[in-house]
Amino acid sequence: MSLDVLTMGRISVDVYPLQIGVGLEDVETFGKFLGGSATNVAVAAARHGRSAGVVTATGDDPFGRYLHRALRDFGVDDSQVRAVAGTPTQVTFCEIFPPDDFPLYFYGRTPLAADLQITADHLDLDAVREAGVFWCTVTGLSAEPSRTAHHAALEARGRREHTVLDLDYRPMFWESREAAREQVQQVLGQATVAVGNLDECLTAVGEDEPGRAADALLEHGVELAIVKQGPKGVLARTAEETVEVPPYPVDVVNGLGAGDAFGGALCHGLLAGWPLEKVLRFANVAGAIVASRLECSSAMPTEDEVLTRLEEASRV
Repeated sequence: MSLDVLTMGRISVDVYPLQIGVGLEDVETFGKFLGGSATNVAVAAARHGRSAGVVTATGDDPFGRYLHRALRDFGVDDSQVRAVAGTPTQVTFCEIFPPDDFPLYFYGRTPLAADLQITADHLDLDAVREAGVFWCTVTGLSAEPSRTAHHAALEARGRREHTVLDLDYRPMFWESREAAREQVQQVLGQATVAVGNLDECLTAVGEDEPGRAADALLEHGVELAIVKQGPKGVLARTAEETVEVPPYPVDVVNGLGAGDAFGGALCHGLLAGWPLEKVLRFANVAGAIVASRLECSSAMPTEDEVLTRLEEASRV
């Protein structure tokens, strides 16, 4: 049976401090959570009632077994999550300094993270073709053999509707912004949707003014360009329409999972066939809800929770 949403990319154990506003050297207790951008998007989609799975890899170790169990607990298919012998599962620590400072520290990504060791042979190309949404990230293009595997997946997908490229640029995974841009521009034309913040758009197409960035993404072949503008909201553009929605205000606790919550909600709205403005407002609120909570995966809201917030906002 085909999945509603299939993502491909990073997975990790997220270790978050339970004390907010202090450096890791002073933190006394931590919480352990399922993490990784592509993985969180799959979890977020599952929370909206979508069948979801992820293509990724862990180490063959206790943390890897924890991630498999966590995926199943969230209702995410883990059949395409392989274990790589001799490579540790990635562990990610963060510091939490609200409202906008959340440094990340990656362990287990050198010399090559397990999730960057996905090979083309590892792929279930039928699942990639048949998924309602196929979601992949720029991080997966940062090293071989993952890069070749992503090209194989996108080729098999054949620009089917709702092929999403998350621009997800993380400088620590690349030699330079220019190196990332070269790889991104090789695959943009194979995606129908591109989504990223202003800095990620700058990496992808050399533009960080929202309108020009959206136009540049469309010129590279995508059908829907979504540009996240932080405190200024979100802009989306197709060949026929431009929609811009304001942010949904919350007291930010941890902003790290907001983009992934937005992504899972975006997948849900696209599959539902909602008007673009409704999709953006729904995804905006989903992201804001997670930003108001400590954790990421386990903080993802349900459709009912998001719709309730939207209804409350409409009455204000």
